[in-house]
Amino acid sequence: MLTLFKVFWGIGLFTIGGGYAMIPLIEAKVVEERQWISREELLDLMAVAQSCPGIFAVNIAIFIGYKIRGTWGALMATLGCILPSFLIILAIALFFRQFQDNVWVARAFRGIRPCVVALIAAPTFKMAKSAKINRYNIWIPVLGAFLIWMFGVSPIWVIVAAGLGGFLYGRLITTPQP
Repeated sequence: MLTLFKVFWGIGLFTIGGGYAMIPLIEAKVVEERQWISREELLDLMAVAQSCPGIFAVNIAIFIGYKIRGTWGALMATLGCILPSFLIILAIALFFRQFQDNVWVARAFRGIRPCVVALIAAPTFKMAKSAKINRYNIWIPVLGAFLIWMFGVSPIWVIVAAGLGGFLYGRLITTPQP
């Protein structure tokens, strides 16, 4: 239990940029180092966590914690994941007025933003390999991203459409016809 808490505390403490920026650390700690789940299971968990209500990183922590140690594991992983952010935000709220106009703080955040984009992009390309994205199906994630970005389509509808499309493809195309 304590190990679960410590692993997710470290993930929550050293990740700036939200749940998607946590993916490389989750993959490194949970998949590669601890081998609690496989890369394919993480990919599946990410799909489920994205489609469930709530915070992406918390959903991932709940699922992994539950798989490892049941309900108490889910609780410990979740607390480990959210406590660092909660404590940091609490400290910032207490002292915000003192440094909100500080030039150094503004410059630091301008430098952090591109890094967060890289933290999100790197696991995306790595996960594409695990999801078997190739030249024949690359249009699916590209079209989904385009619809969300250009037309403001809700990611929920993109997920529903992709799931329905995958179901229909499996039923109609890959099933042998008598």
